[in-house]
Amino acid sequence: MKYRFVLLFLIICNAVNARAVRLFMLADTGIHLVADSDTVLKKRSVSIGINYGSDIQFFGRTGPVGYPFASGDAIYNFKSGFFVYGSAVQVFGYTPIVDEVDLGAGYLYKYSKSVSGTISYTHFLFTKDAPPVIISPSANDINFKNSFDWKFAKSSATFDYLFGDADDYFITLSTSKYIETNWSVFDDKDYLSFTPTISMITGTQNFVQRYSVDHPDKLDYQYLTDKGLGIPPSFARYNNGRFNVLNYSIKLPVAYNRPHYTFEASWKYSIPVNVEGALKNRHELFFNMTFYYLFF
Repeated sequence: MKYRFVLLFLIICNAVNARAVRLFMLADTGIHLVADSDTVLKKRSVSIGINYGSDIQFFGRTGPVGYPFASGDAIYNFKSGFFVYGSAVQVFGYTPIVDEVDLGAGYLYKYSKSVSGTISYTHFLFTKDAPPVIISPSANDINFKNSFDWKFAKSSATFDYLFGDADDYFITLSTSKYIETNWSVFDDKDYLSFTPTISMITGTQNFVQRYSVDHPDKLDYQYLTDKGLGIPPSFARYNNGRFNVLNYSIKLPVAYNRPHYTFEASWKYSIPVNVEGALKNRHELFFNMTFYYLFF
């Protein structure tokens, strides 16, 4: 979730703050390989990964229907702490082989043994025939994350600034507990790991208004019917620029680890709150499978 588990200095993005990919509704599911801000190794390395997700989520918000997807990622880490990365995403059920390509760069650092973090920039490119439902109203993301290791658990605070056709700010707070087995599965070079995580997302949601303007056919018209409205309501009455709690989630990743690769399955239960506008949001259980390999 950092899919953050264990492999040397790679982890996977937690919950909603997936940095490498920002589809209209994908961020957190936490899907892509990222540099590990917890262990800064002075060693060059390359990591590649593939991922399957049961649905797309964007900072605690989902669409009216599910959109399963697959993605591929690569990241190159320099000895200095700088890293560059790219990812490609395909949403099942649509014609393009690749719907989105994301490119970014960043820097990882450690203040002390207990405090570490990353800062990065990502630009999102959507292919010509990408389904409109996934296109983000914000084509750029600046991400700044800091983590504190309490020994018995680890907490992080992540700030995201997304800008483009819609500008939004998000702060994601999360606490996780890393648990590693002291026994092997097949030989003495493998082990299992578990990282139960709780998260809360706060932020603005101007992207909801922008999405509704660009894609009125994707609104939850059952909501409008229940409210006795024949047309989408004016979003002027919604304070989408207000900073508010957007989502709570509980996540359980289970990973099989070897020296160079990790296979992970994760389940996340998401609870959206303070939903503005007519987009349908509901409590939802997300499932992800991820494989990543580390070359060093």
